[in-house]
Amino acid sequence: MKIVIIGSAGRLGAALVREYRDKYDVAGFNHAQLDLSNLDDVRETLRATNFDVLINAAAFTNVDLCETERDRAFLINAEAPGVLAKICNDRNAKLIHFSTDYVFDGKKRAPYTEEDEANPISVYGASKLAGEENVLAADGRHLVMRVSWVFGPDRPSFVDGIIKRAQENAEVDAIADKFSTPTYTLDIAQMVGHVLDGWSRRAPAPNGLGAGRLQGVLHFANAGECTWKEYAQWALDRCQDAGLPLKAKTVGASKLKEMTNWVARRPVYSVLSTAKYAKLTGSSPRTWREAVADYITRFYSKK
Repeated sequence: MKIVIIGSAGRLGAALVREYRDKYDVAGFNHAQLDLSNLDDVRETLRATNFDVLINAAAFTNVDLCETERDRAFLINAEAPGVLAKICNDRNAKLIHFSTDYVFDGKKRAPYTEEDEANPISVYGASKLAGEENVLAADGRHLVMRVSWVFGPDRPSFVDGIIKRAQENAEVDAIADKFSTPTYTLDIAQMVGHVLDGWSRRAPAPNGLGAGRLQGVLHFANAGECTWKEYAQWALDRCQDAGLPLKAKTVGASKLKEMTNWVARRPVYSVLSTAKYAKLTGSSPRTWREAVADYITRFYSKK
């Protein structure tokens, strides 16, 4: 099976390439090689490329910049995914498109399911929702995966930033009144690998992840929920266990309303329910605490 991954140099895309390159025929396009804002180039490049599955891990993800560059946000996050879906249709290929928890408004106080109504409160969220709709309208066989607070070794994220700050400063803080779930790129890659195995028929796929049975919208995140403060404190605690020198060992609390430099609104609560995933596979994702601890051990441990 031939797989093409767009956004192959990004945090998620690089993890996907690494996970599948020894098992499948994988080609990756980074931003310099394929810019989703140039739709003519996208069409020309992909129509000249053979593939059975196209994975789109690229997006315009600067939430604040999306507010002032609305047209660019909708071009990359909404129009381009629709083009990708149509290209896949033309060659009878499947598309896996990644979306975000930011399609929700955050008013709910229980994990969002795939059936909950999306109501984005930012341009970024609105553009990503439009991208979902364009993908699903093109062909119901395609898969839209919503993920949240993605972290991994290939590009710094919140957890790497907080560790760096704690190494350099005696005091650090993080927002204590915004809730979601950290999700490890390694776990996302393994989960999608089950889907690919089912589609390729190379190996038995867990329950409902077989060929043709998984489509539409699916949430995937590590289990549980936390604030950024809890996330940061857990990471620093694991760094101390791993022997990493830190100047700050305790994370102070800040509030969402204090982020006056932010342009875009963020959902206060955007935890994704993985009940559908668990029903399909018969297993649940590991907890975010386990995933973060694994990440710290693999990439930060000094012991």
